[in-house]
Amino acid sequence: MVGIKASFVLRNLKRVNGEAIDIVIVNGYIVAVTEAGDSVGDRIVDCSGTYISSGWIDMHVHAFPDFDPYGDEIDEIGIKQGVTTIVDAGSCGADRIAELAASRAHARTNVLAFLNVSRLGLARMDELSNLEWIDAVKALQAVKEFGEFIVGLKARISRSVVNGRGIAPLRLARALSHQAALPLMVHIGSGPPSIEEVIPHLGKKDIITHYLNGKSNNLFDAEGKPLVVLVNAIARGVHLDVGHGSASFSFAVAESAKRHNIGLNTISTDIYRGNRLNGPVYSMANVLTKFLYLGYSLEEVIAAVTTSAAQWLEKPVLGRIQVGDLANLTLFTIRNESTTLVDSEGELRITDQIIEAKGVVINGEFIECEIRT
Repeated sequence: MVGIKASFVLRNLKRVNGEAIDIVIVNGYIVAVTEAGDSVGDRIVDCSGTYISSGWIDMHVHAFPDFDPYGDEIDEIGIKQGVTTIVDAGSCGADRIAELAASRAHARTNVLAFLNVSRLGLARMDELSNLEWIDAVKALQAVKEFGEFIVGLKARISRSVVNGRGIAPLRLARALSHQAALPLMVHIGSGPPSIEEVIPHLGKKDIITHYLNGKSNNLFDAEGKPLVVLVNAIARGVHLDVGHGSASFSFAVAESAKRHNIGLNTISTDIYRGNRLNGPVYSMANVLTKFLYLGYSLEEVIAAVTTSAAQWLEKPVLGRIQVGDLANLTLFTIRNESTTLVDSEGELRITDQIIEAKGVVINGEFIECEIRT
C-alpha cells in the first residue's frame, strides 16, 4: 500500500504476537494495515519499539466525580491511562444516571455504564441497606431512556452495603435484571451474606467482580483451591472480572487462581481518584503489569482488556484492528526495569518488566499519554 496519502501513519509498530506493522488512518478510520515501513502519509508517527493493540477497555471504573470517595474525571481514568473505553461500574442509580450519561459530551474517552440497582448509587456507602431504594420502576425507565449507554446492572453484595439485609437485595437485583433483560455485575466482599449464598444466583454473562480479593469471604479455600460455587459458576458461563481497587486484589489469591487455571476473563482497575493518586491501583498499565508478573503471557494480558472485554460488551469492533473500523487503539511499551508492585493487602512483589501506556488513538485522534505507571 505504498503511496497512500493519509491523515497520519503509525509506523513500525508491533502487535503482541511480534508482527511488525504500519497502520494508516484517514479521517479517523483505519484504511490500511501494512508491513512495517511500507506506508507514507501526511504525518508519520515513528513508533519503533512500541506495541499496538485495539484500545484498552476498563470494565470497572468510577467516573462520576461528584461522589466521594468513589469518583474521578472521565479522561483522567480513560485516555490518560491508555484506556479508550471505560465502563462505570454502578456509580449512579436511576436518580443520577442522566448526569453521568450527559458527562460524555465533555470527555474524549468512550463511556458505558452499569446502572446501580439502588436509585441512590454511590451517594452513600450502604445503598442496599433499604430495600425501598431498589426502585424497579425508576430503574427500568432509566434503562429505556439510556439503553445504548447502560450495559448491565450493578449490585454490591457485601456486609457494609447490605447492612443486615442478607441476600434480599440480591434477589431483587436478580429479578430486576430479568425484567430489564440485562446481565448483573455483582461486587463480592466481606460477609454476611456468605459467598456460598451469593454465587448461585449468577448465571451466564453475569459478572463476579473482585474475584481475586483477599478477604475471608472469598472464592478460594484456606489451601488456595477454588470453592465449588466458583467452579460451578464458571461452568454456567459466569464472567470473572478483576476489579483491583483499594481492597480487592490479593497477589496470594491471584497466584492460587492461576495455579488452579481459574480465569482470566477481564482485567479491570476499579479506579477512582484516591487509588489513582495514592495507589495501590495508579493506572491500568500498573494493574496489567501485575498480571505479566504473575506469569500470564502478554497476549493473555492484553486480550483481557481488549478482545475479551469487547466480546462481553457485544461490541467486537472495540476489540480488533481492522480496515474500515473507526480507530480506537492503544500504544504501549514494555520496559525492562526492576520495580516494586503492591496489592490491596499491602503485599509486595518485585518485577523486572513494566507495561507503560504511551498513547491512544481515540475515535481517530492520536493523543500521547501522560500517566503514572
